[in-house]
Amino acid sequence: MTLIHTALLSEAQIFIEKYKLTKVNSTPKIYANENIIVLIGGIGKENTDSSLEYIFEKYTITKAFNIGIAGCSDTTIEIGELFCTNRKLDDIKFMDCKTVDTPQLPSNVTPNTLYDMEASYYLEIVNEHLKQKDIYIFKIVSDHLDSTIPKKDFIKKLINDKFTQISKYL
Repeated sequence: MTLIHTALLSEAQIFIEKYKLTKVNSTPKIYANENIIVLIGGIGKENTDSSLEYIFEKYTITKAFNIGIAGCSDTTIEIGELFCTNRKLDDIKFMDCKTVDTPQLPSNVTPNTLYDMEASYYLEIVNEHLKQKDIYIFKIVSDHLDSTIPKKDFIKKLINDKFTQISKYL
């Protein structure tokens, strides 16, 4: 099965709808069909670790994706820009992603870096179960590290706008 891991329901919604997935578990939230499983793991290390461990205990995963939003330290990068952060792909830009436990402010960040709250934790767990060629991290720029929390509808739109580009890797 192909795993799509997100932190938030709003990040997962388009995949649930497009692939006609049904809810199969509440804690952690899991939606699936015969080929794809979407795990809404929650924000942060503890949620990411426990939800992914659950998935790998219960399912045979052959390919895994972490898909979500990230803040970007580079204000010249447009909101909505898609990046792969763990490998270089021909048709998707690459940028480093730093996983943090609290939202970052522009004054204390590394230039040309994305910031999220689960990608490195995801990678730690998934690397124990899959080969590098079967692991992807896709991040969409949602902000430039301001203090505004993106609204659910805005997050859904960002992911929806990049669905076609991402889905060809699924």
